[in-house]
Amino acid sequence: MEMDGHLNKEFHQEVFLGKEMEEFDEDSEPRRNRRKLMAIFSKVDINRDKRISAKEMQRWIMEKTEEHFQEAVEENKMHFRAVDPDGDGHVSWDEYKIKFLASKGFNEKEVAEKIKNNEELKIDEETQEVLDNLKDRWYQADNPPADLLLNEEEFLSFLHPEHSRGMLKFMVKEIVRDLDQDGDKKLTLSEFISLPVGTVENQQAQDIDDDWVKDRKKEFEEVIDANHDGIVTMEELEEYMDPMNEYNALNEAKQMIAVADENQNHHLELEEILKYSEYFTGSKLMDYARNVHEEF
Repeated sequence: MEMDGHLNKEFHQEVFLGKEMEEFDEDSEPRRNRRKLMAIFSKVDINRDKRISAKEMQRWIMEKTEEHFQEAVEENKMHFRAVDPDGDGHVSWDEYKIKFLASKGFNEKEVAEKIKNNEELKIDEETQEVLDNLKDRWYQADNPPADLLLNEEEFLSFLHPEHSRGMLKFMVKEIVRDLDQDGDKKLTLSEFISLPVGTVENQQAQDIDDDWVKDRKKEFEEVIDANHDGIVTMEELEEYMDPMNEYNALNEAKQMIAVADENQNHHLELEEILKYSEYFTGSKLMDYARNVHEEF
C-alpha cells in the first residue's frame, strides 16, 4: 500500500518476479518473457507436481520479501557512507538535506554554505514539500528522538520503512490521517475506497473505475478487516501492511492464484500463468505506482 492509501499495483509483480523483475521489459520479445516465466514457475513449484499451490506461492512471497530486505541492508550501507562524509557513524539531517538537494540539481557547495550560515535556500514549492515529508520521517527514524542524528540502523528505517516497526506505525498513521474523514482514527469501507482528503480528484471521478472500487472493497472486507466488523483499525492496518506477516503472505498468494485460476482448482498451472502473464510481469496499459520503499 502506498502512503496515500492506494494499493501498490506493482507489488504483485515484485513478489512474484523478485530480482528478475527488471528483466521484464514491456517492449521485450514475448518469447523471452515466456521463457523467464517458465523458469520462475519451476522455482515456485517445489513438489514438482506442475502446479503452484497457495502454500508454495506463500513460501515464494516470503522468500522474495526476505531477499528484498537483505538487498536493502546492503544498499543502506552504501547510501549511509555517501551521506556520512566525516565517517563518524552518524548522519545529521543537514548532511542528508545537502545530498538530497544535490541529487535534485542544486549546487552542493552552495547549499552546504547556506545551511552552515543559516541562510535561506531558494527551493521550489514541490521540492520543499518533499523535504518536509522526509524530515517528518527522519524524526520518526530517530529513535528515541534526540538530536536528529541517525546511525546506520536508524538510517535503514528511514530509507526502508517497510522493514521498521516504528516507521510502519508512522506510515499507518499517515494513511489513516489522509483517508479518515470523520476523525475517529478508523477507516470505514467508504473512507477506504475514497481518495485522500484534499486531493483534486473526487469520489465521483473514482467511481468511473468500477474494477478499482471492486478490488479495494474486496481487499477491505476479506483481507484488512480481520474481524469483519466493517471497520479497519490502525492495528489491523498495521498488521496488514507488515511485509513479513506470514498470514498476509498466504492471503496475497491466494489472491494472486484467484486472478488466473481459470479451472477453479485453487492452484496455478503454467498455462494459466502464461495466459495471464501481464498480471505477473506488468502491463503498459496500467499506471503502476512506485514501491512502498520508494515512496519514502
